[in-house]
Amino acid sequence: MRTSSSRFSLKQYSVLPGFGITMGLSLMYLSLLVFIPIAMVFLNSSQLGWGKFMEIVLSPRVLASLKVSFGASFLAATVNAVFGLLLAWVLERYTFPGKRIVDGLIDLPFALPTAVAGISLTTLYAPNGWIGRLFEPLGLKIAYTPLGITIALIFISLPFVVRTVQPVLQGMDREVEEAAACLGATRFQTFRKVILPVLLPAVITGFALAFARSLGEYGSVVFISGNMPMYTEITPLLIRTKLEQYDYAGGTAIAAVMLVISFIMLLVINLIQWWSGNRDKG
Repeated sequence: MRTSSSRFSLKQYSVLPGFGITMGLSLMYLSLLVFIPIAMVFLNSSQLGWGKFMEIVLSPRVLASLKVSFGASFLAATVNAVFGLLLAWVLERYTFPGKRIVDGLIDLPFALPTAVAGISLTTLYAPNGWIGRLFEPLGLKIAYTPLGITIALIFISLPFVVRTVQPVLQGMDREVEEAAACLGATRFQTFRKVILPVLLPAVITGFALAFARSLGEYGSVVFISGNMPMYTEITPLLIRTKLEQYDYAGGTAIAAVMLVISFIMLLVINLIQWWSGNRDKG
């Protein structure tokens, strides 16, 4: 016959509090840091009225800034998806002198202040910079162009792809690759049929993180872009310009449009990731 003490001793206690407390704290944390600030953006922009709102967000300057921000962010995330995967592969599959240094440098954009990164990149890629002067005779200008913006965004978003793909590479079973080789598969076939399906969800996740990080970047871009309206002006800078002019409703209207477009694009990316993961499981 079991005693009451033995029944209590078999009871499993959770380290954390119950669902109600943890869920309540989580919702409070998200509300204070995410939900309420986002709600205030839409609340402030609603003061304009629909006609004035559309007039602001459809103005040529705003549309040009959105094109620059989203275009450069998408291009930077795409480049990092390719070369980030390649870099993660080299770091995980090969041993070479200075490997730990290279691996540590991947996280440099996380630690380096974005303004310092922007000044450094501008110094390098300006027409009289160490790298910019090499392309100047060819008629290729990097700094103060959309190309310079893209390079800055590539720099600050690279770690997201590398650090997302690395754990997946670490957990991959190499015996599957060896089995494919024994069955006569070429290296390309092994990569396309065996390796890529496993890595694809991680690559898409890294792409989404890099894209989201690039969209909101300001410090590293504001110097190298040159901030020329209709050409190299990014949306975050335009929002700040509106706020400095005390046009809070106009600034939040542009921010609201950027939030909606960003949410839709990230939702599409997550759906693609979900579809890719389910297809591989099937």
